[in-house]
Amino acid sequence: MTPDTHSSPSGICPVLYAYFDSRNQLDRKALRTQINATIAAGARSIVILGLATEVNRLTLDEKHQLIEWASEDIAARVPLIVTITGDTVDAQVELANYSVERGASWLILQPPSMRDQPETFYFDFFAAVMQRTRIPAGIQNAPEYLGVGLSVESIVALASQCPNFRLLKGEGPATTIQRTVDQLRMLGHTLPVFNGRGGQELVDNLRAGCAGLIVAPDTFDRQVAIHRAFANGLEQEAEALYAQALPAIVFVMQSLDALTCYGKRIAAWRMGFDVHHDRGVAPTAFGLECARRFAMQFGPLG
Repeated sequence: MTPDTHSSPSGICPVLYAYFDSRNQLDRKALRTQINATIAAGARSIVILGLATEVNRLTLDEKHQLIEWASEDIAARVPLIVTITGDTVDAQVELANYSVERGASWLILQPPSMRDQPETFYFDFFAAVMQRTRIPAGIQNAPEYLGVGLSVESIVALASQCPNFRLLKGEGPATTIQRTVDQLRMLGHTLPVFNGRGGQELVDNLRAGCAGLIVAPDTFDRQVAIHRAFANGLEQEAEALYAQALPAIVFVMQSLDALTCYGKRIAAWRMGFDVHHDRGVAPTAFGLECARRFAMQFGPLG
């Protein structure tokens, strides 16, 4: 079945980990396992090349490889969303076009790594990329994490200038997200807003008006259940499920290194395989003990 590429993503979307084999090469089988497990657990879209994918530790060839493998393994079962990075408009357009040619349905643009430019620089950068790609796109607007971001007024102006700008990916407290959603509505815009942060404040993010969250696979199935309960009006059940998942969410979200070291292992063990190589920090014995306990607590993924 061909996924609906015209409707905005919604619900809980997994952003996949990059696993490496003992030779420090991308692990082909691990990617396929993640895709099948998250689709079985309720993924309506799949995101790659985000921070959880360790995009900052991948070569351009490795990014291309993950895009090709993900497209092949998803096999049009759900939309593929690719996060686009690069410090020039041309670099982002090239990666975006590569993604689209291989079946990507949506793009999420990250700002370039320069952190000393005025807001108009980032506005013009996003606009230039979108005008040269045309397929549905979002931006990652996370000033607390990335150091730069657009104001709500600029977001509305960008949506007016670029019709394919149809999603906002935030990374911040639920109170910040709620203000953004409310301000967008006051300005007459219904741009879907997603949060991330590993699922922290998940229920409050939904109360704040988030269309969904983009999270790594380690507790993905539990977060799908929370979202489903909330959507069905069962807020107490959603809160109870969130309370069960929260200790693991807090454990892996201490830092990006913690996520890609321990979160990656919780997900791997839940899917039946091991992590063979770390490009980031190495785990400690106590950290492995904690991660193993969470993996056993949640059981198999998917």
